[in-house]
Amino acid sequence: MSPFATRHRTVALAGQQVFYREAGDPSRPTLVLLHGFPTSSHMFRNLIPALADEYHLIAPDHIGFGRSSTPPVDRFEYSFERLTEITVALLDTLGIERFALYLHDYGAPIGLRIASRNPDRVTGLVVQSGNAYTDGFTPFWEVLFAHAKDRATHEPAVRELLTAEATRWQYTHGVPADRLDRIAPETWTLDQAGLDRPGNKEIQLQLFWDYQFNLDAYPDFQRYFRQHQPPTLVTWGRNDEIFGAAGAEAYARDLPDAAIHLLDTGHFALETHGDEIADLIRGFLRRNR
Repeated sequence: MSPFATRHRTVALAGQQVFYREAGDPSRPTLVLLHGFPTSSHMFRNLIPALADEYHLIAPDHIGFGRSSTPPVDRFEYSFERLTEITVALLDTLGIERFALYLHDYGAPIGLRIASRNPDRVTGLVVQSGNAYTDGFTPFWEVLFAHAKDRATHEPAVRELLTAEATRWQYTHGVPADRLDRIAPETWTLDQAGLDRPGNKEIQLQLFWDYQFNLDAYPDFQRYFRQHQPPTLVTWGRNDEIFGAAGAEAYARDLPDAAIHLLDTGHFALETHGDEIADLIRGFLRRNR
């Protein structure tokens, strides 16, 4: 097997099974890849081998996603705080002391909790459609924030975000016609299969509700940016209708040296601009060793 081949592993943590992908030499600088909703570490399937010759990569599935455990909502605290604790426990178990973070969607509030509380461990940030400012919230979020205030009234509308049509839209919206054929159809098919597992929609509804508390942490994240100035690369879909481009540009407010790249695509930029993003990351990590 090639030394750069991706390994697929599972470790027991806090009574749960945490699945993760790993590639590259552990003695090399580590990049931890944190996925968002509704996907899994599968979103990094192409990026991992593209960087494994030079870097060590770890990509876990959050609890409730992918190949990690999916305990029912009455047996596990589905909150971004708890997912953060599990992620830190994984890194500690694997003996990873210092690392850069790739933050996408849900991965942003998880990773930024880690970074702001452990600034000496984090060597840099790569951000793709992951808000740390309220600027980036689009009309997509109106029903979710209404649901946060009144779950019973707005749950039927929020459940529409868990349908196959909505999952496919997350991958295809904002993508130029000449790049649509770069999106592998198994992406939304695999994600929907995860959502359709018994009890998983209830898991996602709980995380939708808990997302409101991430906004309470934004001042801490922004204070971390100002005080520690972590090297930051932003690679964001200019046409993202979930986390708008204003969310990318807002990083410059507290991180004036951040490299911000708005790409002509939507929410899952790696699907259509994977080669460009891999090149940007490689250069960024080389400059910030």
